[in-house]
Amino acid sequence: MFYVAEALLAHIEQSYSSHSAVIAAFGREYAKRDKVDIKFHRWLIAAQNFRNVGDYGVEAHVSQEQARSVCEWADEFIHAAAR
Repeated sequence: MFYVAEALLAHIEQSYSSHSAVIAAFGREYAKRDKVDIKFHRWLIAAQNFRNVGDYGVEAHVSQEQARSVCEWADEFIHAAAR
């Protein structure tokens, strides 16, 4: 979803060097302007949080159910971006 968000921003000639900047810009340019359903911005934020847990979490972990949900979100996110 992150790379799709980056691609959508590139489409409007915007580029950012951090994950948080991409997520914020996606929210500002697409979700808040009703170009996509706001749930996609929420999902992007949640997926980034899961990524942080997966990469840096010592005691916390991402469950299989959570990972499955993110994969379903990503599929819908990709299809929405294509439209």
